[in-house]
Amino acid sequence: MKLTRKSSASHFVGLCFVCAALIFAQAVSAQLVSFSKQELIDYTAQNPFDRLPDGRPKVPDALIERARGLSSEEVWAVLQAKEFNNQYADGFQVLHPGKMMVGRAFTVQFMPLREDVDNVAQAKSKQSLGKRLFNQTAIDMLQPGDVLVVDLFGKKVGGTIVGDNTSSYVNQATHGGGLVVDGSVRDLNGISEIEMPAYFRSVDPTPIGNVMLTGINVPIRIGNVTVMPGDLVVGDREGIYFVPPQFVQEVLDKADETHIHDEWTKKKFAEGKYKSSEIYGSPSDPKLQQEYQEYLKKRLDEIHKQRSSK
Repeated sequence: MKLTRKSSASHFVGLCFVCAALIFAQAVSAQLVSFSKQELIDYTAQNPFDRLPDGRPKVPDALIERARGLSSEEVWAVLQAKEFNNQYADGFQVLHPGKMMVGRAFTVQFMPLREDVDNVAQAKSKQSLGKRLFNQTAIDMLQPGDVLVVDLFGKKVGGTIVGDNTSSYVNQATHGGGLVVDGSVRDLNGISEIEMPAYFRSVDPTPIGNVMLTGINVPIRIGNVTVMPGDLVVGDREGIYFVPPQFVQEVLDKADETHIHDEWTKKKFAEGKYKSSEIYGSPSDPKLQQEYQEYLKKRLDEIHKQRSSK
């Protein structure tokens, strides 16, 4: 089975991604086409948070927990306002439709096998690491809070990134973070018993094969989305959003306001005194507008006090 990563030729860098900035790390973990830590910092310079040891943005755990209450509309509203219109992917089979997926993107890229490129990469890996590179090279690098996001170019036969055993490992390593694969999985009966959210294009009994691993924590394409390492991944029964870290706080703050607005709107409807157009989407009466603003401030204060007390 030939599933690997490469080490250093400039012609292969162009093959892997349009970014000329991809380099080959010299550390033991590499011989893979990858951003160096500094390159990853440069390409995610708008990240407002700390970083993981590999250089990926580290959206705080507290914000990840808050994001579990997000709706698709709340995520989309902010991204659209920022003109980030290519951050949503759908058309997946969803393993647990009632379970939200939230975590930090750990990206992996495969390409169709090309023997001359793969042979060089495998030789370099054998020389520097003493072993071949394959899909578990990436899986073994996962951290708690990660979502494994894999570009397998929609491959069905031989495009199976995990079966039930490796899926169990992903679940354990990420603490239930999740899996997104533009490709396939196998052993669906076994995988379905694992309480980890997963999104995949297909199911197939074949093991992964006739592909080569060409990138770990590099920009990848999932559907029509360019996914960056460290993006906040938010998945529900509809599809998946990949939120740049610089927008996470705003998405969550706007979501608080949306939840309060919905709460107030339903309270007013329950009074039975108003037509829907008088209340929704915003009240037309100045007195109702004032009432809503006072309710919004009160509820935001309550929410902030509750969070600060934890």
